[in-house]
This record gives sequence, structure tokens and C-alpha cells, in this order.
Amino acid sequence: VFPYMDSETTTHTEPVMSEEEPLFSNLDLFLFSLIVGLVIYWFMSRKKPEPIPEFKKLDTPAPTTRDTSFIEKMKKTSKNIIVFYGSQTGTAEEFANRLSKDAQRYGMKGMAADPEEYDMGELSRLSEIKNSLAIFCMATYGEGDPTDNAQDFYDWLQENDDEDLSGLNYTVFALGNKTYEHYNAMGKYVDKRLEELGAKRIFDLGLGDDDGNLEEDFISWREQFWPAVCEHFGVEALGEESSIRQYELKVHTDINMNKVYTGEIGRLKSFEIQKPPFDSKNPFLAAVTVNRRLNKGGDRHLMHLELDITGSKIRYESGDHVAVFPTNEAALVNKLGQILGVDLDVVISLNNLDEESNKKHPFPCPTTYRMALTHYLDITHPPRTNVLYELAQYASDPKDQENMRKMASSSPEGKALYQSWVLDASRNILAILEDMPSLRPPIDHLCELLPRLQARYYSIASSSKVHPNSIHICAVVVEYETKTGRINKGVATNWLKNKLVTDNGHKSTVPMYIRKSQFRLPFKATNPVIMIGPGTGIAPFMGFIQERGWLKQQGKEVGETVMFFGCRHKNEDYIYQEELEEAESNGVLTQLNVAFSRDQEQKVYVQHLLKKNKEHIWNLIHSDNAHIYICGDARNMAKDVQAAFHDIAEELGGMTRTQATDYIKKLMTKGRYSQDVWS
Repeated sequence: VFPYMDSETTTHTEPVMSEEEPLFSNLDLFLFSLIVGLVIYWFMSRKKPEPIPEFKKLDTPAPTTRDTSFIEKMKKTSKNIIVFYGSQTGTAEEFANRLSKDAQRYGMKGMAADPEEYDMGELSRLSEIKNSLAIFCMATYGEGDPTDNAQDFYDWLQENDDEDLSGLNYTVFALGNKTYEHYNAMGKYVDKRLEELGAKRIFDLGLGDDDGNLEEDFISWREQFWPAVCEHFGVEALGEESSIRQYELKVHTDINMNKVYTGEIGRLKSFEIQKPPFDSKNPFLAAVTVNRRLNKGGDRHLMHLELDITGSKIRYESGDHVAVFPTNEAALVNKLGQILGVDLDVVISLNNLDEESNKKHPFPCPTTYRMALTHYLDITHPPRTNVLYELAQYASDPKDQENMRKMASSSPEGKALYQSWVLDASRNILAILEDMPSLRPPIDHLCELLPRLQARYYSIASSSKVHPNSIHICAVVVEYETKTGRINKGVATNWLKNKLVTDNGHKSTVPMYIRKSQFRLPFKATNPVIMIGPGTGIAPFMGFIQERGWLKQQGKEVGETVMFFGCRHKNEDYIYQEELEEAESNGVLTQLNVAFSRDQEQKVYVQHLLKKNKEHIWNLIHSDNAHIYICGDARNMAKDVQAAFHDIAEELGGMTRTQATDYIKKLMTKGRYSQDVWS
């Protein structure tokens, strides 16, 4: 496939030869040019010395140390603090950027770094830099796993027992969520492991809980952290609270629009010319072939979508996740443009003022403000306190300025104000601008400060054995009224809902890639499986059921397959009812248990049905080596289900509560109790 061509190069301007023209004049011209060309060539080659050394010079590859050596980069740019981040959804990266910016306020120089881009074996050399410090902002993903970009670093820490990190000063801030089984496992591991390898912890591990108030946890930790660093290095804590710009604005008045990004995640024009392999930096544009409402009634919208991956070479397994890149609603983007009084179609670049930084722009540039606010920036989440702090200077009313700075401070009243006015009221940046008429920041500074719009992950609701060229998604549309009376809509689910199969005669497409998961059917098909997935938590189990059915068709012996599903009302939101009942009637599902929570006075949930079937369940687990799978809400359902399993083990296994808890923990370790949960 040819890359795009400038329109100028493709226009043919030569006049077409008329038939009467004698041929020899063209031939003469051709011979004449050939002779002139040869003479020039002979002269040029005579004058030139041996050209070989020149080629040699070109051929020597540039030394690669510049790319992967953070030590060399720090020395070259006089940095003494490096902030590594393990980030899946962008928050840890955001915190790392804030900490590296802070360093400047304390008279030091910091850089944020992706561990995937550097040779982490160099940590032992950090002592070559005076007053050096490594900060690690580490998020935990899934079941206590490292984030994708920190996987290699995690492996390196595990494998290198003889590494001597005695010259390394470090601290860790961990990002996690208390509703999950392995709360902050990655941050805790890095903190402990670095100490084991001889490094010196100069400030206590910070634990951020996204189930509570992650922003507040970070601010409280950071407020104590910097004075401790200054004391450790004997530096005076200046703490200049000035606003520091990281990027400068360049407006492009005369630019070829072929050079402008229009939503691509990685390579320019990658949505027009698609090249495998497809991943987070190079998503595949999958056509939507099915988009139907699943529920028969009720005020929610549950939907089933099918994405066509024909010809993409994308492979997936049941239990994997599909990541999609959504876009913000046009109405929100337009309102932002109106309130700030700007032309959203101006082509701009935001260029890093630190020329040595690996991150040249906050999002793909050059692009327009419209594209940035539509494809690249998160405009729907309540902004973090650093955004409020940096924008405060643009409020013309001193009271607004004071309140914004207060919300970004660590004072109890400031924290309370941020909690109530921003978080509890679910105010996004547009709502803040609407409710603070004196605040009118320049749009380029706003674009610099807003976090990147992230990919959203969904559990795949199909099996590649049955649907090799199609990926199914099951989701519920998020929409709710806020305390200020506004309607907030979930970015991705509303965007997916509007992905009609044909839109004005065009196919709707979704940029996507696959994220491998540990949520896998047992290797031996004869092992029984117990699946618990109320609501949209049924998604991966639709894939599991399809796969077990396919194995049966292949003549394989398949173990018991037990499903526990739950919804509100049988005649409203019993999704996939036909498919589940068919799987039960043809013996693929050996048992189908459905809890309709609101069809009777007493609420009935999946955990109640588990206990109702306790003898059978215990037999499958204890005697038949069954694998247990739980998918759905982490905050309540997954905990209640786990408690039900503890009760069953206690009662039927004759165990104490502690033994029962340990028993389930052992199943987790053996990979026989898997969770795919979200909160």
C-alpha cells in the first residue's frame, strides 16, 4: 500500500502528445539528454574522491545508550530525581509528572520515566549522580499484577538476586483499590524488594486507595514527602508555589493538513493505512457488525456489540479483554470551545520546553484543539487538584482564586471543599467553568493540564473457537444525574451505544486491541467449572460456554459446567436468556441458576443461590478439582461471593473460619479461583 501522496505530486501536467508530431524529434531529445547526462556523470565522478569513507560514516549506527540509559540522560540534563511510573490507565504517569515538576519547586531537577523505555539494570549507577533519588509511582492491575509497562521491571526485580543497589535512594507511592483482593501488591513488592537488594528507603511507602480518595492520599503523602527529601539532602525547602509550564504553544497557520493528527493514537495516518501487529500504540479499526439492546425493559440500556476483526491477524482467547479507544461527545467539546471563546479548528502543537525529554508532546501533534478535546484529552472526569491549582491564576475574581488554591492545598477545609464541590458533585472541567464565570484559562494551558483520554477494557463475550473473526462486547450504558442537576454520561458506553452498524451508508468502526488475561478455562476440559457472573459480569462466561460447547462438538469429554447468573427482573434484564437456556437444554450447561433480585420481597443474589447448592458445590470443589470463576462488581458482589465460599468450606469441610479463608486462598494460588472484577 502506498503512503498518502501530496496532491501536487499526483497531478500530471505534461501535454498529451498529438498524433501528427514526428516521432524522431522525441527520440533526438531523448538521445541528447542521455549524452548530456553521461557527460555530467563522467565529470562528477572524476572530480569526486573515493566516496567510501562517507558511506562508512553514515552506516555507523548511533550509539543506543542515549535511548535506554536514564543515567546518561540525567547527567546530560543535570537531573537528580527520576520518577518511574507503572501505569495502566494514566494516573500513575500523571502523578509521576506532578512529582518531577515538584522537584523544580524545591530547587532540584526531576524527570518522569517509563521503565519500559529504559535499562532498569542501571539503578545501581544512580549513586554516580549527587543527591540522586528514584521515586516509583506503581499501580497494581488485575489480580495483583504489574501494569503492562512495568512487567519487564517486575521480572528484572524477581530474577536478579545478586543485584547490589546499596547506592540507591528511593521511595514508592503505590496506587491501588481496597476493594480488590491484592490491594497495592505491586507498590508493596517494589518497596520491599528494593530494600532487600540494599537500596535505602528515604521515605515511607505511600498507599493510594482509589476506592476512597486517591487524590487526597497522594496529596497527604506528597506534603510530608518533600520536606523529608529536603532534610535528607540538606536542601532548603523553598517550595515555590509558582505555575510552571511544561509545553509551549505553536500555532500552525500554513500547514499541509496531511501532516495533522485527526485521532490516531500512534503513527500519523495509521487509521487510513492499517499495518499489523495491532496493540495499544497501533489499534485496529474494527467494523461494528451487530449492536443490539439486550434487555427487554427497565430504564437501563444493556447492549451486545460484535466487532469484525477479519484480516487483522488478531488472535484472542476466551477470558481476554478488548480495549477500545472512545471519543468525547461533540456537544461537550463545542461547549468548551464556546465558553473559552476559541476557534477549535486552529492547528497547534504543544512542544516540550525540555528538549531532551522523551515526551515531545502531551498528545499527538500537530493537531487541532477540536481533535485534542475529542480524541486525546479526558474532559469528563472531575479534574485533579493540580489542574485546579495551575488554573487558579486565570480566575479574575480573587475569591474564586482563593477557593481553587484552597481545594489544591492539604488543609482539612481545602480537602473537604474539593471532596464536596468537585468529587461529590461530579463536576467535570466544563461544569467548573460554567459554575465559575470568572475562570477563563487559555485553552492551550488547559490542554496541557488535562489527563489523556484512556482506552476502556471490556471482558470479551465470545470464544475464538466459535468466532475467530469476531469479538463480542456486553456492556451497560452509564448515565446518571449529578448533585448539580446535570446529566453525566459514561464516555465509552455512550459512544459504543451510538456505533450503529451503518451510519449514513458508512460502516461504524471502533479502534481496538486485545489485552491478554489470566482468566482462562482449565487446561483439562474434564475439570468442572463454576461460573458466577451477575449482570454484565456474564460477559466472559458467554465465551466459556461457547468454548465448552465447541469442545463437546469435537467429541471431547467435558466436565460439569455450572452457571450462577443474577439480574433484577426476569422479564426485564435477563440478558442472553435464550442462549443460556439453549446451552442448558443441549447439556453444555449442566446447571443454570438465576437469581432475580427484585422479583420478590426478599432480595435474592447469586451468593444466596450458591449456599442453596452448597453440597453440590463443595463436592465439585473438594473432590472433583473444580475451577471457580467470578466476574463483575468488586465492591460488593465479589466479596459476598467469597464470604459464601468461606461459609461453605467452614460448614461442609468442617473447618474453622481461618482454615476456610486459607483454603480459598490456596485455590487462588493454584489458579482455581479466578476473578475478573471491577469497581
